[in-house]
Amino acid sequence: MIRLINEPVYLLDGKTVVKDGNNLPPPDEARKGTMAHSILTKHNVSGNNQKLNIKFDALMSHDITYVGIIQTARASGLKEFPLPYAMTNCHNSLCAVGGTINEDDHVFGLSAAKKYGGIFVPTNLSIIHSYAREMMTKCGSMILGSDSHTRYGALGTMGVGEGGPELVKQLLNNTYDIDMPQVVLVKLTGEVPQGVGPHDISIALVKAVFDNGFVKNKILEFVGDGVANLSVDFRNGVDCMTTETTCLSSIWQTDDKVKEFYAMHGRLNDYTELKPAKVAYYDSVIEIDLSKAQAMIALPFHPSNAYAIDELNANLEDILHDLDTKTASKFGKDVDFNLSSKIINGKLHVDQGIIAGCAGGLYENISHAAAILDGANTGNGYFGLSVYPSSQPVALAITKDGTAEQLIEAGAIIKPSFCGPCFGAGDVPANNGLSIRHVTRNFPNREGSKPDQKQISSVALMDARSIAATAANGGVLTAATSIEYRQPTNKYVFDGSVYAKRVYNGWKKADGKEELKLGPNITDWPTLYPLSDNMLLELTAVIKDAVTTTDELIPSGETSSYRSNPLKLSTFTLSRRVPTYVADSQAVQNEDRQRRQGNVSDKIIKALSTVSDTPDKLSKITSFGSCVYANKPGDGSAREQAASCQKVLGTDANICYAYATKRYRSNCINWGIVPFTIDETTPFEYNVHDFVYVEGIRDAIANGVEDIPAKVISQGKAHDILLHVKGLTDDEKTILLTGCLMNYYAYMNGKQ
Repeated sequence: MIRLINEPVYLLDGKTVVKDGNNLPPPDEARKGTMAHSILTKHNVSGNNQKLNIKFDALMSHDITYVGIIQTARASGLKEFPLPYAMTNCHNSLCAVGGTINEDDHVFGLSAAKKYGGIFVPTNLSIIHSYAREMMTKCGSMILGSDSHTRYGALGTMGVGEGGPELVKQLLNNTYDIDMPQVVLVKLTGEVPQGVGPHDISIALVKAVFDNGFVKNKILEFVGDGVANLSVDFRNGVDCMTTETTCLSSIWQTDDKVKEFYAMHGRLNDYTELKPAKVAYYDSVIEIDLSKAQAMIALPFHPSNAYAIDELNANLEDILHDLDTKTASKFGKDVDFNLSSKIINGKLHVDQGIIAGCAGGLYENISHAAAILDGANTGNGYFGLSVYPSSQPVALAITKDGTAEQLIEAGAIIKPSFCGPCFGAGDVPANNGLSIRHVTRNFPNREGSKPDQKQISSVALMDARSIAATAANGGVLTAATSIEYRQPTNKYVFDGSVYAKRVYNGWKKADGKEELKLGPNITDWPTLYPLSDNMLLELTAVIKDAVTTTDELIPSGETSSYRSNPLKLSTFTLSRRVPTYVADSQAVQNEDRQRRQGNVSDKIIKALSTVSDTPDKLSKITSFGSCVYANKPGDGSAREQAASCQKVLGTDANICYAYATKRYRSNCINWGIVPFTIDETTPFEYNVHDFVYVEGIRDAIANGVEDIPAKVISQGKAHDILLHVKGLTDDEKTILLTGCLMNYYAYMNGKQ
C-alpha cells in the first residue's frame, strides 16, 4: 500500500514522477514549483528564501494554552492582536474539575478577546480545528496554532502547530524562523475499499514513516489522481494525523470538492486552485495506493504500533503477549497490565469505543458509523460507545438528517463537542481497560490512567467505521471491511447560524479600556533568571525509553485545570513517569535560591571541588539547576507546558541524543532551557543525582559555539563529555542568554 522512495524526484504536470533531470530545470529552480515553496516564500519576510522569517495569516489556540500566551504577550508589551486570533474552548471544558477555575479561564479568554480584538468560541461550540476549517482557512494562507494537530492542508492552508511562545512572537509582530524545509511528495492513487476510513490511511502512514524519521520536520505535499477520489472530510481526517509522522506541516492540491466546501461555508472567495507547477522537485516520495488499504488498529502505546485488524485477529496471542511483556518492562511489575486477558474464546473483547475530536468527530465518520449501527445494538454489558461531533454545526446536521437518531437507537451516547477523550479529560477507561478510539493519539497514560497509583488502562486507535463494526458485534474487535453495510447517502449541510449567535468576533474591534477578568487561579510567572557564566546541573530524571512524549513530561487530564497556574501545574511534571522528579528538582531549586543569597550548600561546594580549586569563588558565577536526560524527548503535543513546567521547577538544561520534534526543542529554548544533545556514539551511563558542569556556557551561547566540552561528575569523579547546541538563531541565543522569551522582550524593550 505504501512505498517510500528516499531520493529526489521531479513531478511533471502533477502526475508523472521522473528521477532523471535531463532537459529539466536544476533542482533549486524546480523546487519553486512545489505548492509548499510557493506558500512559504509568500509568507517569508527575511529576503532570504533559505532562512525563513514567517508571518502567519491567523492564529488558533484553545483553553489550555491561550491564557499563558496572552499573559506572556501582555507582560511583553501587547496592546492589541495584529492578526486574527481565534480562541476556542474545547480542552479545559469540564468545569466541575477543580471547582470554578476552568470557567475562570474562559471568562478571561472572552475579556481578552474584547480587550485585544480576538475571536472567542464558547465552550463546547467547536473544537479548535473544526472551527479553523470552517471559518479561518484560506487557500494559500498559513495558520499557526498552539496545538500540534494544527493541520489544514487539505483545505489549501498550511497549518503549523507550535508551543505558545511562537504565537507570542506573532502577537508582538515578530516572526517564526526556520530553514527552508524539505518537501516530500505524497502521491495518492486508487480508491479506498468500502469500510476503509481516513484513520486507516493515517495509521498506515504513521507506521511507515515514524520510526525511520522519513518525514521529520519536512512538508508533506499530497497530489495525485487518488486525491479526487477522497471527500474533503476524508482528506481532513488524514491531514490532521500527519502530525503523528513528525512532519512540520502539509499541503494538498485543491479541486472542485474543496471549492464546494468553501462555498457551503459562505467563503467562496477564500478558495483558490492549488497544484504543483508543470515541473516541481521533491526531496523524497511516499506512494500510497488507496485501493490496497486495509482496516487498521494502532495498539498501545503509539500510533505507529500498527497492524491490519485482520492480521491482529489472526495472531492475537503472540502480538498481545509481546505488548504485555514490553509494558511490564516499561512500567514495572507493580502495574498490572494484561491485554492478553481480553482474549475470550480466541477473540479480542474491548471495553469502550470513542469517536471524537479533530480526526474522528467529522460528519462523514459519524454518518458511516451510524449506517453500520443502523438496526444494531451496542448491548448492555461492559462495552459502551460515545460519539462527540467536532462542532455544533456538525451536531446540528446529524440531528436534522436522522444520523443521531440511528446512533442513539443503537445505544450510542451523543456528547458535546470536546477534545477530552483525546487527552485524558473524558471517558477515562477503567483500570486495565482497553478503549478503541478514533482520536489522534494513544500515548502511555494519555487517556488518564495513573501507573504511579497502580492504575493503568490503554487506548488503541481505529477508524470510526471499524469502531462501529466492533460496537455492532458487542465489543468484539471487528474490521469494517469484513461486514456488509449500506453506504450513507446523507450530504452534509453546514449551518453557521450557531456561530453567528454565540461566537464573539472582535477582530479589528479592540477595546483597550476593557478589563481582563483574572480569576484566582490565573497567576503570573515566577522570576526566571538570565543564563549564568557557568552551569552546574543535577540530573533529576534519567529516562532511557526510545521516545519520551510530552504527555509523560506533563500529563494531560486533570492537570488541565491548572494550565493557568504555573506553580501548581509544575507539580505534575513527569509525575506519571518519574514520580521523584518534582521533589528532587524543587530541592535543587531551593539550593540555588540559597546560593544566590550567599548561602552555598555543601553539595554544591563538593561538586564544584571536583573541577576547581576555588569552589567558593566559582559558585558565585555558576548557576545550580536540575537537568532531564532522555534519549529522544518531546514527541506529541505542542503545548509549551512540557518545557515551562521544567523551567518553573528550576530545570536549566535537557540532554538527549535528539529532540523528537522541532516544537518541543523550540519550547525549551523559549523557556530558557538549554537544549543540549550528545553524539549517538556517546553512551550516557549516568544516574539521577549525578552532576554535569558546563564551564563558560554563557560565552559559548553568545558566540555561537556549537560543540561545548563539559564534565559529568559521578561518585566524586569528573568525566569528560562533549555537548552540542546546534543551529541557534541570533534571537534564540538572546532568548537563552536573557533566561526566557519574556525576559527577551523585556530586554528588547529596555526593561532588563
